[in-house]
Amino acid sequence: MSTTTPTAPAEPERKAPAAKRTKVRPGDRIFSGAARGAGISLLAIMAAIAIFLVVKATDALSKNQGSFLTDQGWDPNTAKPAFGVVTLVFGTVVSATIAMLIAVPVAVGVALFITHYAPRRIAQTLGYIIDLLAAVPSVVYGLWGYIFLAPKLLGLHSWLSDYLGWIPVFDKEQAGVTARTLFTVGIVLAIMILPIIAAVTREVFLQVPRAHEEAALALGATRWEMIRVAVLPYGKPGIISASMLGLGRAVGETIAVAMVLSPSFDLSIHILDPGNTTIAANIANQFGESNEIGRGALIASGLVLFIMTLLVNGAARVVINRRKAFSGANS
Repeated sequence: MSTTTPTAPAEPERKAPAAKRTKVRPGDRIFSGAARGAGISLLAIMAAIAIFLVVKATDALSKNQGSFLTDQGWDPNTAKPAFGVVTLVFGTVVSATIAMLIAVPVAVGVALFITHYAPRRIAQTLGYIIDLLAAVPSVVYGLWGYIFLAPKLLGLHSWLSDYLGWIPVFDKEQAGVTARTLFTVGIVLAIMILPIIAAVTREVFLQVPRAHEEAALALGATRWEMIRVAVLPYGKPGIISASMLGLGRAVGETIAVAMVLSPSFDLSIHILDPGNTTIAANIANQFGESNEIGRGALIASGLVLFIMTLLVNGAARVVINRRKAFSGANS
């Protein structure tokens, strides 16, 4: 005869106690609202600037007798205004490119020297000097470039033309006695943006985890190999961000470019010849003498510069987001 063991009744499921809501302090609520308001205000200011530029430029663009995107001339103050922005965009892009090609490698090298090679006292002194150079006004750089640097670069212009003239950009067609060219402007801009890039890059390199550097050295890497495998990959997003800050100043620089460059609206790829101009310098040179249509044309060129800056910053943000996963910043 079989016997069955009585089964105990199942216990009812216990509901987990409801999570207690964390009480938000008034200070946190105020700070959160202030931060959110600051972000919204920034977007509103950017939108207001864009709307202002579009509204002010529309009338001048509607009365333009030429092609705004392809004409090389700039004559908006006549009865039949005709103006184009291609020469201005070319000069802006070329001068900023020259500045970046010179400034970025030098700035990264300076930052590496300060953070990984220089003795402590020398590193602190160089850091103070770099921070000081970043605060020098643009007009000082412009005066220095016009009075001192441009005459000194005549020999370099001739040397580049003689030995690298087979490259179109270094082919000097005008046998002039002035070095007020896009090449000189690019050098001045490079000196201006170098402290900014170096200062930001230096701070980025100082944030590299010490454990990464010591691990590379412990595996037998030399100092340069340690920098190459541990410091530079970690700091790539910061280097890109610093470069974009410098590029923003180079693209929008006004006074220094207006003082150094000999402006012309004849588009030329020869950077050792006087001529060309930039958007910012053209606005500074002509705004005071322009009529209503002329000012609208200058504002339209400012709108182009505004769009260029947004596109460059957007591209930089995409590159930074792609590199972030490999930088070690999230570890």
